Amino acid sequence: MATEKYTNSSKDEFIAELVNEHGVPLEKYLARKLGSPEDAAELAQEAFIRIHRLEQPQNLDNARAFLYQVATNLAVDQLRRRQLHYKYLNSEKGMVEDGELQDPNAAGASPEQIIGAREKLSAIQGAVEELPFKVKQAFLLHRQNGMPYSAIAEQLQVSVSSVEKYILQALKHCRSRLASHYPPEDQA
Repeated sequence: MATEKYTNSSKDEFIAELVNEHGVPLEKYLARKLGSPEDAAELAQEAFIRIHRLEQPQNLDNARAFLYQVATNLAVDQLRRRQLHYKYLNSEKGMVEDGELQDPNAAGASPEQIIGAREKLSAIQGAVEELPFKVKQAFLLHRQNGMPYSAIAEQLQVSVSSVEKYILQALKHCRSRLASHYPPEDQA
């Protein structure tokens, strides 16, 4: 057990040994849970960081068990965020792509419906302009360019979970803005 071997070692030495012993197995464990090696690597790193934040991690009774519990909790949180994000995306109606409202009924739309859709599009574009810089970038890179979260994270030099949060923040803001201009019954 790592704690017995390293009770007198420094915190950094203990963490380094913990990473050497459990880094790869932890990433594999998380990859199975998350289905993404990139997300697994990120969460494994976050788990080690959280252990490093402890005052004396080398005094943990079972550092491996604690590490895996922290990592599991992080994975569950990520899966919940992902599930919420996908649920939110699937609930959207009239998705906007390439500046045009995508609606299966658009071909037979009345002039009033077209004007209404254009007004909603304008409201959404205004809401996007109000977003903080990185949130706006992440949102546009994903929605307009179809970039995956991992590529956006690399380009913006942030974590994948930050990209998820940015996009969810953008979607919530746009929905809120739309709701402030149009009552919910008008958004169908």
